[in-house]
Amino acid sequence: MSTLTYDGTALLGRQLRRTLNSPGLLILTQTMPITMLLFFGYVFGSALAMPGAEYRSFLVPGLLVATAANGIMTGMFQAAQDTHRGVTDRLRSLPISRAAVPLGQALADLVVTAAGTVPLLLVGFAVGWRIEGGVLQAVGAVGLLLLFRFATTWAGILLGLLTRDEEAAGQLGSATFLLPLLSNAYIPTDGMSGWLRTVAEWNPISAVTTALRDLFGNAPVPQDAAWPVAHPVAGTLVWCALVLAVCVPLAVRRYGHGAR
Repeated sequence: MSTLTYDGTALLGRQLRRTLNSPGLLILTQTMPITMLLFFGYVFGSALAMPGAEYRSFLVPGLLVATAANGIMTGMFQAAQDTHRGVTDRLRSLPISRAAVPLGQALADLVVTAAGTVPLLLVGFAVGWRIEGGVLQAVGAVGLLLLFRFATTWAGILLGLLTRDEEAAGQLGSATFLLPLLSNAYIPTDGMSGWLRTVAEWNPISAVTTALRDLFGNAPVPQDAAWPVAHPVAGTLVWCALVLAVCVPLAVRRYGHGAR
């Protein structure tokens, strides 16, 4: 077993135990998407042209992706917290792979996200959402969702290592709630004004959301949209590849160099 694999597995266990030791935060992060589904689906849905059940089918993929985008916030806060409290310095003094610590954090977040997706899907089924496509397409949708979460977590880890302060990371992380609002996660983009529609359709969340709706069979792909939304699966893969290509080496380098 390689050093990175062994060390990464050990750090994965540490991060999972850390999550289990914070049950309040775990419950909050798992129940918030369900609360938003019920609120948006039954309150905002009545104000849109879509009927209630149709809007909830439209909404569930958007909420899944909006929740995945919160990887920026959780990754940033945990990395900044470890750095601020000196945990990162102690881990850096150990003879372990420099990539193992951020990798362990990203993988642990991925495991928790995968488990937390199940209750949201079950509530989605309860309010009328259905998988209209095939099984393989649904598996592909879940795979894209987890890949996007993995990428956003690495972006958060990099930002957390740069801020080095958990309070600042918490304040900056709260701003990530704006990202789904500037996308097609909650409403279609075809009713937006020109410049706003362009911003929304080049938001990575829009590409991932459109890919999930297409693979789940919940909504067709708009053909008159920007390239990432008109080709959502390819757009999702490109966005994730870009984020990982930039953030992974920078996060590992930042972790290795510490405050220097």
